Amino acid sequence: MIGFLKGTLASKQPPELTVEVAGVGYELQAPMSTFYSLPDLGKAVTLVTHLVVREDAHVLYGFASDSERALFRSLLKVTGIGARSALSILSGITVEAFRECVVNKDLITLTKIPGIGRKTAERLLVEMADRLPQATAGAMPGSGDDANAAYGALIALGYKPTEVTRMLKSVDAASLGTEDIIREVLRQVHGSQA
Repeated sequence: MIGFLKGTLASKQPPELTVEVAGVGYELQAPMSTFYSLPDLGKAVTLVTHLVVREDAHVLYGFASDSERALFRSLLKVTGIGARSALSILSGITVEAFRECVVNKDLITLTKIPGIGRKTAERLLVEMADRLPQATAGAMPGSGDDANAAYGALIALGYKPTEVTRMLKSVDAASLGTEDIIREVLRQVHGSQA
């Protein structure tokens, strides 16, 4: 599995881009949210990736952030949502705005995304309600990639999403790295149980 690419941006023609890494050009598909954050051609770029293996092709998808990739992966698990639809969703709405739509059951906003009809939007609201914590792994107001990673790790340790959200709000996640966030949260939890 290819987890990320770090190299030089060789081309960008939405939804496709090419990153040159050690003389090899990797072709990727990416949502518009990622394209908006790309540097100029010839500049250094780092993208997290997801590889989809199909019968007729291997397609590599690139994302500017871990939270975008996490949402993409969760969307692929929704009935009737393929990679093209997932890219369309990420191109039409931010990770945080998508989370808000699911939390508020905002069907109207979802149907404004190109290619997303009413039935698909309804299915997204139902199926993503259970997947929301993994999809937005820590995409809370003011959180960054370190908080996202800490959120996912705490969920993996068996804590409930609501507990993790509350615990992360009790630490100054913006000024700490992933390991320090987890350490501080666990220190507070175990300290309060003593």
